[in-house]
Amino acid sequence: MTEAATVASRVLARKPRPSSSAVAAALADAFLAADVWATGQLIESGAYVMGARRRWLLPLVGDVMSAFVRPPHDAPRLLTSLIFNAPAFQEAVRKADERRSPLRVHHHVLSASASREMSGALPSIDSIRDLAALLALDIGQLQWFADTKHWNRRARPGPLHHYRYEWRTRPGRIPRLLEVPEQRLRRVQSTLLSSVLALIPANDAAHGFIPGRSAATGAARHIGSDAVISLDLTTFFARVTAGRVYGTLRQSGYSESVAHIITGLCTNAVPPWALAAMPSGGSPDERFALRRALATSHLPQGAPSSPMLANLAIRRLDSRLAGWAESVDATYTRYADDLAFSGGRALAKRADAFVRGAERIIEDEGHSVNARKTRVRRQGVRQTVTGIVVNQHVNISRSEYDRLKATIHNCVMHGPTSQNRRQIDDFRAHLLGRISWVESLNSSRGERLREEFARIRW
Repeated sequence: MTEAATVASRVLARKPRPSSSAVAAALADAFLAADVWATGQLIESGAYVMGARRRWLLPLVGDVMSAFVRPPHDAPRLLTSLIFNAPAFQEAVRKADERRSPLRVHHHVLSASASREMSGALPSIDSIRDLAALLALDIGQLQWFADTKHWNRRARPGPLHHYRYEWRTRPGRIPRLLEVPEQRLRRVQSTLLSSVLALIPANDAAHGFIPGRSAATGAARHIGSDAVISLDLTTFFARVTAGRVYGTLRQSGYSESVAHIITGLCTNAVPPWALAAMPSGGSPDERFALRRALATSHLPQGAPSSPMLANLAIRRLDSRLAGWAESVDATYTRYADDLAFSGGRALAKRADAFVRGAERIIEDEGHSVNARKTRVRRQGVRQTVTGIVVNQHVNISRSEYDRLKATIHNCVMHGPTSQNRRQIDDFRAHLLGRISWVESLNSSRGERLREEFARIRW
């Protein structure tokens, strides 16, 4: 095995409880990947790897800075050895062993040398010209779509706007704005998603919009717990700013100019005339916060690139919440804006204090929690994660199953047109998709629904 392959296998390995030497290697990679070789930057890099800012990171970084005046890119093994033998690190390992909760690596970061050796994982985009070639655009078209000067926001309504705006009202709640990219920009964003963004690893806690993961895989992590806590983030996409997106792309190795253009292609600032059309709903404070977030460059809800970019841009939030959950031996997962925590007696006893701590972390990262959707479910009641029952195994709720069953039965008795109240274009495919979802959670219930579906006369 070549040295590059050895580095790749170590960096991409995902072990929930790695050895202390593996933790030291992960910290070394993170330190070498820091933008600046300075105490604050190294502590932040270490906190990112460990999932939280540990007390022992400060003395450890002090030892590292004393030993190396500049980053030892040519001696990563020496740096790993120094970290492993540092008194602060050894004391942290000892205390973790006493608690029977070994140190965990929450996120791996490629060192600079490993990034170069593994550059084939991401397409090489060294210039604006390379990016234009990838997207099959000329330079002028690329700059027009990126709109880094925000000409679209200042222009009057018309056919040259990159987005179509659709407000959706919600009874008793703040309205939601769909920012739908026009067809050509949508193709550009889809190409970026498949060719670049989908290749950048997200945090292990993220289960939405990632191949091989789903709401079901996230819910399965919480089966049979003493307590399940659900939190919901407000205006999720709008609060992921262009600055966060740019920082994510820079951290992934792209140059300032390339990251700047990709950020412009995937973010949007809503023009004043669209904000003025906001329908009623929500409190004055909520409406003001939403209007301010939408007026700033952010991830548009409706663009194909937004879900994956949101996963990447809040990796630090995921790492911090995972570390917070680990403090009470709990599990954390996220599906888009739905956060879920589960654990044993330690979590059940201090659920309210745990929620307050999680809210502080979320607010510190620029997001906020919808208090009306916060739920703490202990044993003895139906525990759900993203609408999936997780008491003993993943299952669809009885009410949701009964509604779908009634819809299919009415299609049999009165015809499918009578049940297609939302005028869905392909109602048959819609029903089959819902049946497949039930089958993925409960095969016997799904089989009964499919047998009933076969009786519908289309």
